[in-house]
Amino acid sequence: MRILVIGSGGREHALVWAISRSPLVDALFCAPGNAGIAQEATCLPVAAEDIDGILALCEREKIDFVVVGPEGPLVAGVVDRLAEKGIPAFGPGAAAAQLEGSKAFTKELCARMNIPTAGFGRYSDPAAAKVWVREHGKLPVVVKADGLAAGKGVVIAETLEAADAAIDDALEGGRFGAAGHELVLEEFLTGVEASFFVLCDGKNALPLVSAQDHKRVFDGDEGPNTGGMGAYSPAPMLTAELEAQVMKEIIYPTLVGMADTGMPYKGVLYAGLMLTETGPQLIEYNARFGDPETQVLMTRLKSDILPAFIASHDGVLDDFALQWKDEVALTVVMAADGYPGDYARGTVIKGIEAANALPGVKVFHAGTKAGPNGEILANGGRVLNVTATGATIAEAQKRAYQAVDLIDWPEGFCRRDIGWRAV
Repeated sequence: MRILVIGSGGREHALVWAISRSPLVDALFCAPGNAGIAQEATCLPVAAEDIDGILALCEREKIDFVVVGPEGPLVAGVVDRLAEKGIPAFGPGAAAAQLEGSKAFTKELCARMNIPTAGFGRYSDPAAAKVWVREHGKLPVVVKADGLAAGKGVVIAETLEAADAAIDDALEGGRFGAAGHELVLEEFLTGVEASFFVLCDGKNALPLVSAQDHKRVFDGDEGPNTGGMGAYSPAPMLTAELEAQVMKEIIYPTLVGMADTGMPYKGVLYAGLMLTETGPQLIEYNARFGDPETQVLMTRLKSDILPAFIASHDGVLDDFALQWKDEVALTVVMAADGYPGDYARGTVIKGIEAANALPGVKVFHAGTKAGPNGEILANGGRVLNVTATGATIAEAQKRAYQAVDLIDWPEGFCRRDIGWRAV
C-alpha cells in the first residue's frame, strides 16, 4: 500500500515510525513532514491545511490510505474531501470532528447523554458571560475559547477580575480570532489529569494503553500551560477499574450520541480526563492523537498499527485487538528557549545520532528542518521528543535524560522531572 501521513510534528514522526514497520507498506509519504520524518518517509512540501494540495498529492502519488495527524485539517473536512475522491482515510469527518472543533458542541453532547463533566455555560455576549461567573459563585473558573486555539485558548481565572479580563480579551479584544467568538465557561475540577485514547469505527471502541502528560512548562508543574512538555505510559493512576468506568460512562455514550445525530465518529478519540474524588470526568475531547502521548504509545506498541487504522475506517473494530509491550515509555520534550512565548528558529542541534544510539532510546523530531549542509535546525517551539523505554518509570526516565544530555543545543531547554508523580 501507498500511505500518506499528514502533519509535521512529533506526533506525526511517531506515527510514521510505527507505520513504516508495517509489512503492508510499499511506499510511505508525509506532508509536509520534518527533518526526522524525512529519514523514514518521503516528505512532500504540502501544508497540512492545504486540502486541495493534499488531494492533488494523493492523486499524483496514487495514495491508497491517508492518516491525518493534526486537528486543523480534520475540522476543515479533509477526510470528507478525500472520501469524495474515493481515498480512504483514518480520522473523523468534519461533522464528527466538532468534538474538538467546538467545546460548546461537546458540552451539549455531554448534557444530552449524561456524560460526567464540569458544569458550564456558553456565551457570545460579554455581559451575560460575566453574570454567569458571578452566579456561579465559586472560583477559580475556567474560560475557554469555543474553537481551535492551538492549545492556548484556556484561562483558569483565580479572581473575578481575571475572569472578566479573559472574557473581554476573547469576545471584545479578539484574542483568539474566530475561535473565541463564543466562550465556554466551566466549573473548575480538582483531581489528577489523565489522557485516555480509543480507536473508533462509528460504533465500536478499542481502548489503547493509558498515558499521562505534563502540560506546564517548568519543573514541578509550574508556569504556563504548553502543548505538552513530556509524557509517560502507562499512567498508574488510571487503573483497569477506572478505564472500564470511562468506557461505560464517557466513551460509549459519546459514540451512541454521535451516531444518533447522524455523525458517527471514526478515528482516534482522545479524552482528556480529570480523575476526581467522585470519579472520572471529561475535561474535553480531541479528534486526534495527543502530542507527546503518541510518542510513548507508539513506542510501547507491539502490533502493526496500520491494520487497526484501516479497521477503524472500515467499521470492523469489534473483533480487533492490539498487543502492547510490558514496559514503560517516557518522553521528554526539548523546546526552544522562550517557549511557549517567543522563541528563535534556525539554531543548530547536534548530538541526536549519539542519543539515538543509546539502548531503548528514540528521538522523535517535532519542529526541525534540514539546513543547507544537512545539519539539523530548530524550526518550532517544541523541537525534539527524546523517548526511552524501561522496566520501570525510573529506568525509562534515567535513559531519557541520559539521551537528553548527549544532545548539544544551547538554545533549547527541557523539564528535568518528567514522570515525577509516578517515580
